[in-house]
Order: sequence, then structure tokens, then C-alpha cells
Amino acid sequence: MLKRRGFLQAGSAVAVLAPAAVWAQAKPEKLTILSHRVHMSVLTGAKGGDATTEWVKRNGIGVEWVTLDTGPLHERLFREASLGSTSIDLAFMVNTRATPNVANLLEPLESSMQANPLEDPKDLVPGLMAAMKFGGKQYAIPQRHATTGFHYNEAIFKERGVAIPKTFEDVIEAAKKLTFTRPDGSQVFGFLIEGDNYPNVIDMARAYDGDFITADFKLGINQGPMLRAVQTMRELYAAGVIPRNWTAIKGEEVNTWMQSGRVAMTINSFGRTQFYNDKDKSKNPGNIKVMALPAAREMQGKYPNSAPAKIEFWSMCIPKGARNKPFAWSLIKELSSKENTLKAALNGNGPVRASTYTDARFASTVSYAAAEAATLKVARVPIPAFDNAAKAGDIFVEELQAAVLGRKGVALAMDDVARRVKPLLP
Repeated sequence: MLKRRGFLQAGSAVAVLAPAAVWAQAKPEKLTILSHRVHMSVLTGAKGGDATTEWVKRNGIGVEWVTLDTGPLHERLFREASLGSTSIDLAFMVNTRATPNVANLLEPLESSMQANPLEDPKDLVPGLMAAMKFGGKQYAIPQRHATTGFHYNEAIFKERGVAIPKTFEDVIEAAKKLTFTRPDGSQVFGFLIEGDNYPNVIDMARAYDGDFITADFKLGINQGPMLRAVQTMRELYAAGVIPRNWTAIKGEEVNTWMQSGRVAMTINSFGRTQFYNDKDKSKNPGNIKVMALPAAREMQGKYPNSAPAKIEFWSMCIPKGARNKPFAWSLIKELSSKENTLKAALNGNGPVRASTYTDARFASTVSYAAAEAATLKVARVPIPAFDNAAKAGDIFVEELQAAVLGRKGVALAMDDVARRVKPLLP
């Protein structure tokens, strides 16, 4: 999808944002940003405000968004970054795709950071910044984290007289009780996650402190916690708690179904709650709540406030062959400022600055601020980054679907994932 926002014809002088040598090249008419749709949404939303507006006004440079789903986005990024010259000026990249080989396709940011420094760089989450360093050089700047929360439609819980879950076992039982057909014939499903991807199943395993691949590249896919998560999905599918076409359901469909009241519970990033409660689109605006993902009963002592849910994060980078690197860096700096991090957070973004969580404008207006902050203390990435991560994920999805649909035993399917993925690990 192509979308123009705030396009202005070139003609005014470039604002003096950095030493003159950095701005030696001619000013472009526009910058092209390659991103997921959610990045454009949180950076240009109405609630917090458009984070690009002031930069566009100051510099007389338009901003054009090219938005794609995660897989196609990275395929396009790596293809463009492999070229000697590309029209993509700035791109978003998810942490699981950031590897040393990929870093070779990107522009090192050290000289830009020295000539035109970020605002208070120590305020940015250190672990996220460190993860984007390769060979001691910074190649990307974190912009968004998506940390898992547990979303539920309070109106449906009240309608069915079901208590809000306190443990993950409660979630499973509630899912069964909240699956029903209304008098008008509409079907409500108690629980739903996307069926063509794997990270939310990792979230389920995290309720038992499990993993697919650990940070030190050990396989947890065929161990107890993951087996319990996949077995749960199989049982919910067999009981009709999740739709028969589950394998084809994408993340955006889950979001739409939550909005329309067709689903009672889901696992998704905290920021999605604002989308679910959109007063112009949601069937139950204000009734869809979010809290930290509950841990299983035996894990409550270790994780009383939140299960170690997944955290994924996106960073902004500049392809090595980009034509407007100084201007792209200027925009990255702008979007990374404290004020614009706050704007994006108010639009539903996961803020990558510690100061955002202590800002009264965020803490007082974002209901999930405390729950997200608690989850951040224990959250971990779904899998570590490595060159074959995407292929490993595809294998997991293939075997997961076979297990959930009952075409293969759960233990056998997860053993097969381990067998097929092990040779791919670094």
C-alpha cells in the first residue's frame, strides 16, 4: 500500500539541524519510508498527534509511506538494500531479522550519531539499543516494542457470568465457557490467536516459562511447557473454541473479530487495546480490557505479576544504497525524540524510552501503563536473531498446524520441529 502524508513541494531552505557538511547534498522532494502499517498508524495517529508534521514543515520535504506485512516488508527491504542505489530512504526492521549478515546491507549510524546526536540516548532502553549493534557499530535505532498483553471483552464475561482469569488455567477454562451462539445466530469464540504464525503460541508456552529456542540457541520446542501450549491449542480446536479455518486466520482478522465482539479473549501487544476500543469501529468500545498475561498456577511464585511474555521490537535503519542518508537520519532523530516517542505511545505504540512510562500524560491516560511496565521486567524475545530464523519459524508453523488439526501427534510434531530446526541453528 502506498500512502502520502503531509506532502509539501520542495522550495524552502533546509532547517539547520546539523553541521553544514552533513547537509551538503541537495534536498529531496520527499523521503520514502518502508514500514508495517502499524508504524504509520502510531506515528501519524490522531490521539497523540502526527510525529512527522513538524519535521515536514521545517524541512519542506514530503513523507511517503510504503506499508507491507512483516514478511513482504523484509523481503522488499533486503532486496532494496542489496542494490547500489534504492529509493527507500528509511526502513523499519523487526529484531528477529537483524543479523550480522543483514547489518552489512545497512548504513552504520555512528558518524550520524556523532554529528547530529539523538536526544538523551541513555533514555532509550539499553537492551534494545545493544541488540542493534554489530561489530561495535550501531545499525538501527529502536522505535517500537510490542510486548504481549492479555486482552478480554469484559461485556462478554459479564454476559456469560464468567470470572476474569487470574491464572493461565483460568484462561483455558474461560475460553470454553465463552464459546457460544447468540440468539441471533452469531457465533462467539472464547479465544483466538492468529493461525499462520507462531509467536502467540510461544506466549502460551511462556505461561509455563517455556521457549521455542532459548537465547543461547537451545531447543525448548519439544519440552514440557511448549508441549502443554500446543496440546491446549489442539484441545481448544477440537472443542470448537477456535474457528475451523484457524490455520488461515491472520493477525489483522483476530483484531477485527475482537472489535466486532466475535472473540472474547486474545493475546496481543498492549497497544492493540486502543484499536479494539475505537469508538467508531468497536462493537463494545470501552469494554475490551488488557492486563498482564497470567502465569500458570505453578509459576505464580516466580511470576506473580506477569508471565514472561514475548517482546518483539522494531528499529529504524537506513539502507546502504539510500540516496538521502543525512535527511533520513534527521527524520530518525525526530521520530526518536522524547516528545515524539510520547506521541506514538499515546497512539498505541510501545514506547522505547524509560521516561515515557513516568510521564504523567502517558501514565494518566494509558490504562495499561503499569501492566506493560511490569511485563517489560520479565519479557523476552520469542526467538533470538539468526540467519535461518524465518525458515525455523516456517517449520514451526507447518508442524504446529498439523498438530492442532489432529493430523499428527503433538509430541511427534514438536520432535519433528526440533529435528528440522536443529541444523539451522548457529
